[in-house]
Amino acid sequence: MLALLLAGGIAYLLLGDLAEALILLAFATFSVAVTVIQETRTEHVLEALRDLSAPRALVIRDGGRIRIAGRDVVRDDLIVLEQGDRVAADAVLIEAADLQTDESLLTGESLPVGKIVAEPGGANGLDHPGGEGRPYVYSGSLVVRGSGIARVVATGPQTEIGRIGQSLASLKTEAPRLRRETTRTVTWCAIGGSAVALLVVLLFGLLRGGWVEAILAGIAIGMSMLPEEFPVVLTVFLAMGAWRIGKAGVLTRRAAAIETLGSATILCTDKTGTLTENRMSVAALWLPTGDTVTVDSNIPELYHGLIETAALASAIEPADPMEIALHDARNAAGAFNRPRAAMAHAYALRPELLAMSNIWDDGNALTIAAKGAPEAIAGLCRLSPQQFAAMTNAVEAMATRGIRVLAVATASARNRDWAESQRDYDYALTGLVGLADPLRAGVANAVAECRRAGIRVVMITGDYAATARSIAEQAGLADGDVLTGADLASLDQAQLGERLKVVSVFARIMPEQKLRIVQAFKADGEIVAMTGDGVNDAPSLKAAHIGIAMGKRGTDVAREASAMVLLEDDFGSIVQSVRLGRRIYDNIRKAMAFIFAVHVPIAGLALLPLFLGLPILFGPIHIALLEMVIDPVCALVFEAEREEPDIMQRRPRDPGEGLFSLPMIAWSVFQGGLAFSMLATTFLVETWSGMPEIEVRALTFFALIAEMMALILVNRSFSPWLGDALVRHNAALRYVAAAITAVTALILFLPSAQALLKFGSIVWGDMALAVGLGVCLLLLLEACKTVARRLMGQIVPILGRSRSTVQ
Repeated sequence: MLALLLAGGIAYLLLGDLAEALILLAFATFSVAVTVIQETRTEHVLEALRDLSAPRALVIRDGGRIRIAGRDVVRDDLIVLEQGDRVAADAVLIEAADLQTDESLLTGESLPVGKIVAEPGGANGLDHPGGEGRPYVYSGSLVVRGSGIARVVATGPQTEIGRIGQSLASLKTEAPRLRRETTRTVTWCAIGGSAVALLVVLLFGLLRGGWVEAILAGIAIGMSMLPEEFPVVLTVFLAMGAWRIGKAGVLTRRAAAIETLGSATILCTDKTGTLTENRMSVAALWLPTGDTVTVDSNIPELYHGLIETAALASAIEPADPMEIALHDARNAAGAFNRPRAAMAHAYALRPELLAMSNIWDDGNALTIAAKGAPEAIAGLCRLSPQQFAAMTNAVEAMATRGIRVLAVATASARNRDWAESQRDYDYALTGLVGLADPLRAGVANAVAECRRAGIRVVMITGDYAATARSIAEQAGLADGDVLTGADLASLDQAQLGERLKVVSVFARIMPEQKLRIVQAFKADGEIVAMTGDGVNDAPSLKAAHIGIAMGKRGTDVAREASAMVLLEDDFGSIVQSVRLGRRIYDNIRKAMAFIFAVHVPIAGLALLPLFLGLPILFGPIHIALLEMVIDPVCALVFEAEREEPDIMQRRPRDPGEGLFSLPMIAWSVFQGGLAFSMLATTFLVETWSGMPEIEVRALTFFALIAEMMALILVNRSFSPWLGDALVRHNAALRYVAAAITAVTALILFLPSAQALLKFGSIVWGDMALAVGLGVCLLLLLEACKTVARRLMGQIVPILGRSRSTVQ
């Protein structure tokens, strides 16, 4: 379009029309300015999204722990490393507990390597990555096990990865399928428009003479047939869509997820922190003697030892909500006057043993405090069948109330020759601690909204089946079966596929089993959205069509594997994203339908005089002026359109449905064809009745403006109700309409503007005719929406009823 505007300006210069040449060049400048502004706005949005999606670091500054962007880490910062973190800088370890990192990004070695604490004053420089038993961690590596604290010695380009110059992650700014479709369509339109324009130049020059005029006619035809707005719509809508979804608390890391959101049929969600508030509190306690208590406020003295042991089995400075609740309960119960002790050793939670132990040294004895899954602690304590049955009954009683249960045990260590595994100590069961995590407000309504939208919600959790079912009932998910991880492991792929159809809750699921669940849903033809937060969740997040990581408790690995990040870990934000994703895709289709429709009468009026041997109606300057209307309409008005009333009552959109479907193109061409027929009739009747050429041009131009407004109003809503077209709120439309009215008034009342555009004066009766044509087109097309829906079922997607409507 820019090239055509510049060519037109040069042609007018050759003809000596300096004013028209300058106007075309001004339009070209305006076109460039609009593009630059749009792209700058888009890049600012994307840059903000990149800032949010950048790796984070937990650092110790001024005695407190704060989480900052990875790029803000500086030399000599103390960074806290936990399982699942991506290391933000090259650093030397000053504390480490069973710490292992994956340095494959730097070394190519796939196995993680163990880390040790540096000797005092002996490790200020850095060694090369790789190898066991070294005190260094490197930027870009992943903490796959354990924890530690390290002092930063190099950042940015001074790090190992900085010297390699390897970029870790980038945000894709376009949806691949939409980009391919748009590129293909624009290419064919450009080829067709160029061929027609060249033919017009040849025929005009050969039959009428005047090759410069022929070039101007060809430029006008090319401008009228080139849908250059398609790429603008795609880029702006997806970028602004990501920004709108970000305001709802969801970071879009890959714009393709916006397109896929409207197709999601299965939403696999975690329980803790997503459906629930992730704000644990001690709710019940049980002792092996059979004593049990429901905790409301104060904890009876009989249970102080149980709470003390559970707190000692937790991190010293807890981040996990359950451990925070245990520390809070210990503090609320008061001091126990125990000797001051220091942690001597720790055993981390591992997939093969869901328990963790801390060994404390008070100067007299080495005491072990352990907590974990009841079945894991039962194994460590080697309970008798009777003891195990009693504990299991207590666990089930708590679980049926939606309470999450941890078992607590103690043991003694003979010396500091630490055993290789927790299983090598003799544990005694201390009791059970039940922790409650209330359901988030609004979750039940959000789940119900998903159902109305044809999206099935399933819960995948590591909790007990009874606990999971209780939360599922509160959330409105309890209309299906519960499948445990043990049962899932015994099913082959075909059996799992059959069970998936009736299961709504997956309980006691190991992270690696999530991948199998996702793959099974995909094999059944479902479009899967999946939430996750841990290192082991990354494969399932990557495999899902829409991977959604937790922003607060999610690891960097999970965030990088995901397409979206929940900034507040709130399930309601996912549902809001689906709503916004459907709205964005709807608005893209509305804008594309308008672009197809509006180019039909413009191209038709540019070609018609040539075929009938009449004077050229519109030149490049007129087409350029019309494009100055179309561009902001596409980029501003349709992007800001509100959602359809039934947007969450439709079934998910068929992912195979093309953006430029035949029904959509047919509906758009019909709109444009009807507009063209009305304008062509007016043009021919007035011409043959003797109206001067400059007056016919003015009348037809204003009538075209009125019909363009009618096409905007028709396409801004899928509903056939006229009220939606006229009174539906859209501030951008008001501004654009006001600007169009102001420009029209200037042309009407400024003789110099009329002379520049080669317009004659137009009487009020003709102006009323022009406006009347627009009103008539609006009424006819609004009526045709209902007729089209009845006559052609395929047109349903265009009119906002993707696949079918949920009853």
